[in-house]
Amino acid sequence: MATVPAELIGRAKAWLAEDPDPETRDELAKLIETEDTDELADRFAGTLQFGTAGLRGELGAGPMRMNRAVVIRAAAGLAAYLKDQGHTDGPVVIGYDARHKSADFARDTAAVMTGAGLRAAVLPRPLPTPVLAFAIRHLGAVAGVEVTASHNPPRDNGYKVYLGDGSQIVPPADGEIAARIAAVGPLDGVARPESGWEVLGEDVLEAYLARTEAVLTPDSPRDTRVVYTPMHGVGRDVLTAAFERAGFPAPVVVAEQADPDPDFPTVAFPNPEEPGAMDLAFEAARAADPDIVIANDPDADRCAVAVPAPDTEAGWRMLRGDEVGALLAAHVVGAGGQGTLATTIVSSSLLSRIAAAAGLPYTETLTGFKWLARVDGLRYAYEEALGYAVDPAGVRDKDGITAALLITELAAVLKRDGRTLTDLLDDLAVEHGLHATDQLSVRVEDLSVISDAMRRLREQPPAALGGLAVASAEDLSQGSASLPPTDGLRYTLSGSGEVAAGRVVVRPSGTEPKLKCYLETVVPVASRDALPQARRTAAEALSAVKADLSAAAGL
Repeated sequence: MATVPAELIGRAKAWLAEDPDPETRDELAKLIETEDTDELADRFAGTLQFGTAGLRGELGAGPMRMNRAVVIRAAAGLAAYLKDQGHTDGPVVIGYDARHKSADFARDTAAVMTGAGLRAAVLPRPLPTPVLAFAIRHLGAVAGVEVTASHNPPRDNGYKVYLGDGSQIVPPADGEIAARIAAVGPLDGVARPESGWEVLGEDVLEAYLARTEAVLTPDSPRDTRVVYTPMHGVGRDVLTAAFERAGFPAPVVVAEQADPDPDFPTVAFPNPEEPGAMDLAFEAARAADPDIVIANDPDADRCAVAVPAPDTEAGWRMLRGDEVGALLAAHVVGAGGQGTLATTIVSSSLLSRIAAAAGLPYTETLTGFKWLARVDGLRYAYEEALGYAVDPAGVRDKDGITAALLITELAAVLKRDGRTLTDLLDDLAVEHGLHATDQLSVRVEDLSVISDAMRRLREQPPAALGGLAVASAEDLSQGSASLPPTDGLRYTLSGSGEVAAGRVVVRPSGTEPKLKCYLETVVPVASRDALPQARRTAAEALSAVKADLSAAAGL
């Protein structure tokens, strides 16, 4: 083992001296004692960066990990920002999930806000992120904090910040808060009283649940049978209460994943999109024979849906986020919804066709509900990563509880007419063309793989992908009249043969060590009888695009 530089040891000991958490103090003391050069260098390589996703990272000691010292500094910086902006007339409302350290981070945030002379109000227990997003405007708060790492691995935690309008921070607020975090001095100078904040009662949850009923059509059918998994998260009690209020049959909850568990013992990643994550839900569905299967991610802001697929080994098929997004849009429009329909640049373009056919405004934003929630006149928004805002007037963020209610209502309406969600997807394909999507997602240990791939694509842009000519190539880091700058590339593909058009967007993930590539091809469909061939054509085109893109990026 190499000799640990004295300067590194000095920084580690200085951090150790002010770390308020016995667990991380002990962890760091052992690293110093054993002179673990690699681990110390990794943890002290910089500081965990606060951005538009707030903070998110692996739990542990040191400035490059999520821990109480990092959270206290973040809370102190946020408090300073709010005071500088004159936002002192309302509370800062704080929510948290059931991950390791979430309750501690929430309590530290409340203590820092109180010590800074602000009012703090903490949700009564671990609850879904959309409850926090709702509570901000319901309580007239000046800001909100949600302690969660959503669907990240068990070792992670995070810190999402909302301002008083109920939506997540965007530039320049993120940079201004980050500057104030960087300016926080020694932790012993950050006042953290033992009490003085409010712990909210059940009335805030009751108000959220009362609001969920607004997403449904009065007197609509409510006989959908559902198997549901909260994926070891905090969604179960809120979703089942919302279903009971709405008059739906009680969902069959996947027993092995029903209780909150920060170790997520039955899944490799607690994300319904990850391979194997839905296996237990499908097993329960084979026994219960429901109409649909629904899953939330651990903080219940995302919603996944599966439909019967008798010709598959599992007997069930997970719908893509783009498919659920289109179904919910069709339902909102069919119920007479008025206002703008919005999605992100990486989601399917089908929503634009649905909006145009309904004579409704349509817009696209960068990825994330921090952008979607800000669309003027928004009636409905979704992003392909299983996020849906079906009641943006109530929750200015994605909400997996209300999305679950609305897709369940849609299934019931179709069931009454002897039809299914799959039938409606077929209708949309015939009316608007088959918009087939896929994703090339590469998880990395070494972040240089991502930067190398982006550089290679910028320096040697492909002229064609999958036999489809690249009609235009945009470097999204330049920004445009409609989009702020972001690290991404967008290729518009010309049609060829049976494929009418295509699109590819490449970007680094904002929350995980992944490079994400979003692919779409559009195939016209003359009739329902032509759908099988259209699906084969689209699948072949997507496969060819994916292969060429992977080669062009050096993956």
